[in-house]
Amino acid sequence: MGGIGGGLNLNYEIVPSMEKRLVVMNTLQKHRGPDGEGIWVHPNKYVGFGHRRLSVIDLETGNQPMSDSWGNWITHNGEIYNYPELRDELGKDNFKTSSDTEVILHAYRKWGKECVQYLRGMFAFAIWDEAKQELFCARDRFGIKPFYYVIVDGVFYFASEVKALLPFTKKIETCLEGFKDYLTFQLCLGGKTLFKNIHELLPGHMLVIRNGTIQISRYWQVYYDLDFDHTAKYFEEKVQELIIDSVDIHLRSDVPIGGYISGGLDSSIIASVATRKATSNFIGFTGKFSISEEYDESRYARELSKWRGFELREIDINATDFIENIRKVIYHLDYPVAGPGSFSQFMVSCLASQSRKVVLGGQGGDEIFGGYTRYLIAYFEQCIKAAIDGTMNSGNFIVTYESIIPNLVALRNYKPLLQEFWKEGLFEDVDRRYFRLINRAPALGEEVNWEALEPYSAYQTFRSIFKADNVGKESYFDSMTHFDFKTLLPALLQVEDRVSMAHGLESRVPFLDHPLVELAATIPSNIKFKDGTMKNVLKNSMRSYLPDAILNRTDKMGFPVPLNAWLKGEARGFIHDVFSTSQALNRDLINNRMVLSKLDSESKYGRNIWGLLCLELWQQEFHDREYQFKKLVSQLN
Repeated sequence: MGGIGGGLNLNYEIVPSMEKRLVVMNTLQKHRGPDGEGIWVHPNKYVGFGHRRLSVIDLETGNQPMSDSWGNWITHNGEIYNYPELRDELGKDNFKTSSDTEVILHAYRKWGKECVQYLRGMFAFAIWDEAKQELFCARDRFGIKPFYYVIVDGVFYFASEVKALLPFTKKIETCLEGFKDYLTFQLCLGGKTLFKNIHELLPGHMLVIRNGTIQISRYWQVYYDLDFDHTAKYFEEKVQELIIDSVDIHLRSDVPIGGYISGGLDSSIIASVATRKATSNFIGFTGKFSISEEYDESRYARELSKWRGFELREIDINATDFIENIRKVIYHLDYPVAGPGSFSQFMVSCLASQSRKVVLGGQGGDEIFGGYTRYLIAYFEQCIKAAIDGTMNSGNFIVTYESIIPNLVALRNYKPLLQEFWKEGLFEDVDRRYFRLINRAPALGEEVNWEALEPYSAYQTFRSIFKADNVGKESYFDSMTHFDFKTLLPALLQVEDRVSMAHGLESRVPFLDHPLVELAATIPSNIKFKDGTMKNVLKNSMRSYLPDAILNRTDKMGFPVPLNAWLKGEARGFIHDVFSTSQALNRDLINNRMVLSKLDSESKYGRNIWGLLCLELWQQEFHDREYQFKKLVSQLN
């Protein structure tokens, strides 16, 4: 684990001060690997790797960058959970270390680029093949571990975090298409970032550079080839089997393990399975906002810890914590994405890092098994439409409007959203309706200079993912979950990685094990979403691993941050000051004077101020501090 970085001159010419450039990368990513660092530079100085290490497996001999007997070098961030099995298959007598990183090197030697098909885990790595004079980079199937790159003056630079690339860019500028994506979805699509010319390697993709040519290809895809031959009981048994197997291999570590415990279904399942055999070394971590019970679900976390018998440690988060830490959160995130939960996670990760290096989390359950309330909102409308049109039995709507009614109680707190959603466009095509449901841009008006963002269409990018060929057309439910799996999930994983690594903490996500994900994609929606029951298969599969209080919850909050309550009280001065600096009042894309005029009109659970606050802090932390990043390399050449 840790942070990676490197550079390759595309013309295979000397990169001046290559070693010092790698030192800059390592310095900016020091938080990712507090246990050590390493640098390798090719004798001809046209390629080199850097690495910061968080020691989790093979504490003594797993240092990087690492080489093999054939002159190949690797820098790797992540964990390969099936490394013991691969060592046996590759011939364990050939290994010099007991690290999973060396397993990747040997796997590459035997299978070439196809080695990624054998890896079970989270990873982002780069391998320099000396014989082929080729750079081979790959990122795990789901985007758990990050990989960013930029090309400047003929040099390809890559790193785990964008901030490690910024010193080498000509200028820190905003990517306008990425900016429009952010305003629409609070995340970027298609490998874009909010920084101009800086890209991310998409999940499940590899990148190869040879003779100055860059080739990017996808090596893994999830296919929604629905299996109508098996019963619900079969899928429930298989899901339980695969979850238990995944948690077991995610427990492989040379250091003690803990877990995030939100009190929700997903994290509770992971912790419960992890502690089914022993609880002596397992510690759970949770956070709460004592400002009001509606922001506190720690009682469910305590219920699980008592039921399973493991220790639970809690942090009470307040407005002072927000004021003192939100800038740090944005700095570590590199750019604002995926909602206010990032702040909560940052605080809980800080607590966990005080006693653990590794924690398990429940990320991925919502996107794989269908856990977002908006699926029910969208499906309810389509059920009404199908009933009116007489197409309920066409195959597209596997949930009838009669059967969905008992589950509509889950929408009790979503009446304002329903009113807004149905205000216009009712009964449009499903892709337009789901886009309208997730599109946050209409809530913004004069705050944004929209003319500067034309003519890019965020909707067309959305549609290309929503209607992708790997998703069958018979299930609206699969189309919705697939879009979130491909876009929202990587954004949430970016948060998961960044807020944990900010504290030198490794976060593992057992739901994102490809055998489990591939099985879930084959489960028909009439089983997965029976009668509009969100996470129906998951609940039935893992019923015996949960106390009734959690299994039967209907009030899952998603760790909301009481930002708007703080805005009216303790944090008002801080937030007002953020938007009131001379630079903030003269932005090209955002009219912060208009933002200031609307501070008091934000609804209780509105997210406009959150999104605009994070944008402004992001500009202050990166654009306004450009000189500090440039200073790091100003004297290298």
